Amino acid sequence: MPHINAAAALQICVLLSALPAQYFISQWYGTDSAQRIQITERLIIASWSSFTKSCLSRDAWADRLKLWLSKTRQGERSKTERGKVVNTIKEEGENWYYGEKKTKIGNSEAETHSYFAESTHVRSPKPEYIHFSVGQVIGHKRFGYSGVIVGWDVKAKAPEEWLQHKYPPAKQGLKDTPHYRILINKANGYGKSTAYVPEEEITIIMGVEV
Repeated sequence: MPHINAAAALQICVLLSALPAQYFISQWYGTDSAQRIQITERLIIASWSSFTKSCLSRDAWADRLKLWLSKTRQGERSKTERGKVVNTIKEEGENWYYGEKKTKIGNSEAETHSYFAESTHVRSPKPEYIHFSVGQVIGHKRFGYSGVIVGWDVKAKAPEEWLQHKYPPAKQGLKDTPHYRILINKANGYGKSTAYVPEEEITIIMGVEV
């Protein structure tokens, strides 16, 4: 049921009170009672017509209903947009944790980061202490999955929050060792599509295709 605001209520009251007022005013016009009756009838008909158009017309109520629905939808859209912002913040944190390259805000892509072995700069020749190369098939020593190296960093390059979560005080030294971005083999059923791991946790697998 559409809400009747104060302005609409005031309009209805004015229309209802206009009829008796017009009747008393009409008593001062006309030369005889017949003319006063005719004037009163015309005023009654005009008042009733105005009242029906404003309050009893389907079109008038349809317009009020459309206005009410429009305001309701605007409120729902505002809530949806606020929810998207919250979800975007959560997704951004998850993407950082799992090593994703880009974060998204709404429908537009945010600035591209060079975190997680996805630098846009050409690094050639490769330093000698980077033992593995892009394209090599590896196996994870602890988790057992296989995958392909798709990028590397001379040391861990990630947001500070991710590094703190990944490396507690006892493993701080691993942050300064070479890190590799791994595209994980789906056949392992590991649950993640990529990983960002230090060199000591992986080993090269020969004669295996992923």
